[in-house]
Amino acid sequence: RIEVVANECMSSGKCIGDFPQAFGFDEDELAMLVEGGLVLSDQDMLRAARNCPSQALQIFDDDGEQVPT
Repeated sequence: RIEVVANECMSSGKCIGDFPQAFGFDEDELAMLVEGGLVLSDQDMLRAARNCPSQALQIFDDDGEQVPT
């Protein structure tokens, strides 16, 4: 799974530009996951996390362990 760490987000919109069906802006203009949105593949999650300039996207495996990006 992928999570947005809101207090790390700098609102660059890179994740939204790359995956608009999965990410959006909240009322504070911080990235958020779109409810009911596109479920990203493992490769797309890695791409989104690696492209985030503020490293606000974290990925976790099925055991709940954070995946290094």
